[in-house]
Amino acid sequence: MEGRDPRDPGYDDWFDEPEPPTETQSAVSRGAYEDADEVWMLPEEDYAGRPGRRDIVVAGRTLTTAQAAIIGVSVLAVFFAILAAFGVFNGSKPAPPQVAPPAKHITTTTQTTTQTVTPPATQGPAQPLNPGDTGPQVKLLQQALTRLGFSPGTADGDYGPATKIAVEKFQLAKGLGEDGVVGPQTLAEIQKDLQG
Repeated sequence: MEGRDPRDPGYDDWFDEPEPPTETQSAVSRGAYEDADEVWMLPEEDYAGRPGRRDIVVAGRTLTTAQAAIIGVSVLAVFFAILAAFGVFNGSKPAPPQVAPPAKHITTTTQTTTQTVTPPATQGPAQPLNPGDTGPQVKLLQQALTRLGFSPGTADGDYGPATKIAVEKFQLAKGLGEDGVVGPQTLAEIQKDLQG
């Protein structure tokens, strides 16, 4: 056993890490280290004992300054990504909430004019009507509303949004429930006003 290599552990080290190349294994001109420990890293006692070095301990683990800096930059990157996701950096003010105008209690101003010629009598609808209805009865309703000062626009026979608003204005003026539907009470008031 005298001719045995002192570095040989005495067992098959086939699975152990290979040793780094030494100066004798590599080219002399490359200046490789003879001591294998210096090739991979500095010994722990040399590194930890340097003056001015402060170890950072987080959750029981000692971190180098570089590791702590990497963790810090990663945390900041995540923080800024979250802020960007919420639109903090978009540079514009958020749009104010939209306020819908009130649908009921619309104030209207009507002008009264004196006419010298009496217009021909307008006939009102003969049946209750609902928004979405079409036909000649709706056209009669539109003509009656126009004559009474609650014009829904062109009398086209289509009970659309303009006709519904005109009916609601008429209902408001008469103290009826403002639902935009020409029911029995609204129909009676229209007939009464057209005759009077």
